[in-house]
Amino acid sequence: MANSMHDTYITGLKNAHALESQAIQLLSRQAERIENYPDHASMIRTHLAESETQLKRLESILERHGTSHSMLKDFVTGLTGNIAALAHAPMQDEILKNTFANYAFEHFEIAAYRSLIALAEATGDAQAIPVLQQSLAEEEKTAEMIGAVIEKTTLEYAQREAAGQTAGI
Repeated sequence: MANSMHDTYITGLKNAHALESQAIQLLSRQAERIENYPDHASMIRTHLAESETQLKRLESILERHGTSHSMLKDFVTGLTGNIAALAHAPMQDEILKNTFANYAFEHFEIAAYRSLIALAEATGDAQAIPVLQQSLAEEEKTAEMIGAVIEKTTLEYAQREAAGQTAGI
């Protein structure tokens, strides 16, 4: 049972690493494109830096367990992040679609970190718990920030659109 639980934990760490790789690609593409929403641009750049740090934290935990991340998972999820970002690009309401997708993605990451913390506790990896909790807190803060601007962003987009200004990004 302990090996099976440990294997599940290691798989979860590798999956979280791939998820952070995807977040980095997604946020990077959005940061390159955003022009008309400076609050969003700042939030994206801040969380991009956090995601890069979170990736390194996961790598450290994996190294401590004598393994590394999955290059294949990282490649596939990174590619998915790029595709997701590009899928919204031609849409006039790109800022809204990105906001909704980012809000959902943050909650997915929150769930992943909560799961990893439970597995770290169950497998006795006490050293990883505060590191994972730090990443969880960052994800929760970002989700809260995004959630707090949904209505404002929607109205700002609608006002820009109604005024004939560039509204998308």
